[in-house]
Amino acid sequence: VPREDGQQQWARLHENTKALATVAKFNLPNLKVGTLDALMSMSDDLAKLDGYTEQVMVKLYNYLAHTLEEDDLLKLPDFTKVNNKDLKSYCYTYIWDVAKFPTKLSIKEIHDIIAKNMTKIEKDFKSKSTTFNNLKTNLIQHQKKETGNLVTRNLAALVKEEDFVNESEYLVTACVVVPKNQAKEWENSYWKLADFVVPHSSELIYEEADQLLYTATMFKKTLEAFKHNARERKFIVRDFTFSRTVIEQQKLEVTNMERAKNKAYPPLIKWLKGNFSEAFLNWTHVKALRLFTESVLRYGLPATFMTAILEPNKKSEKKLREKLTSLYGNLDKNAADSTDLGDIPAMFLTGDYYPYVYFDVNTAFVDNAREF
Repeated sequence: VPREDGQQQWARLHENTKALATVAKFNLPNLKVGTLDALMSMSDDLAKLDGYTEQVMVKLYNYLAHTLEEDDLLKLPDFTKVNNKDLKSYCYTYIWDVAKFPTKLSIKEIHDIIAKNMTKIEKDFKSKSTTFNNLKTNLIQHQKKETGNLVTRNLAALVKEEDFVNESEYLVTACVVVPKNQAKEWENSYWKLADFVVPHSSELIYEEADQLLYTATMFKKTLEAFKHNARERKFIVRDFTFSRTVIEQQKLEVTNMERAKNKAYPPLIKWLKGNFSEAFLNWTHVKALRLFTESVLRYGLPATFMTAILEPNKKSEKKLREKLTSLYGNLDKNAADSTDLGDIPAMFLTGDYYPYVYFDVNTAFVDNAREF
């Protein structure tokens, strides 16, 4: 709102709202005003930048929350600080960052700096998250092969070299998954499923809740017939050949994947921490730019305003709105009566309209990102 009598105006706001909300000063710098046409143009551009910056910032937070390993989850509030402050504390003590955004620059120039920052952050995020996601996906796919049911999982961890006839010109050992309720049927008939199956060659290798893993040895030339006849009885012959070299290679692949993921994790989290902080800082400065721009467009010059940040107490937002309208309704009679908006310029009707300039700083994404 337009500044009137300095500290008395602030004291009046604080006294009237302290029972309904947490109230703090939101310090705006003296920015270059420029022309009315330029301000009106920047009003639209800043609204778009506000939405874009928030979108990228929330992506960073959500990705960080869902990427943190279990041991780090409780540290999430520490990982998402801005200037070493939690988000609310940073907003309550907000000060314009002159080093990043010199006030000697025009509003458009500051807008362009923030837009460039956020575009780079989003581009880097896409690259880094894609690389890490691929590492994680490949590792998960390999791990699933070790933990699925007997029809799909990797059998290398379940069998031993002595379970197989190896390096034979004529014989081969097959691994067969048998439903547990058909165990007797298998044991009494497996050598009859094809010609040249070796009797008494079947061994129970592994069992789980409802499936059994057996071996059976036969001549290589009869393997395909054996597979076909076994399938008709719901015995699944796995496509598995024991090879110590292949098994060692698979173990090495998984080890290398784990190492690559573990190596990539710390720098990724560090980058997310730093760039979420940067994105939130950019976002609050966009809010400040919008607050200044809309205030000048609404109230004109001189560009001297009292600005504050208010967080309503639970179930107090309606009463707080009513109190603010009683304090500042004289600034705009149409806004004070929400049923009569006919004389309000169209450029202000992009959302809820009040006699004071208002923008929402919504940090609900913190609570919505992940259930703990």
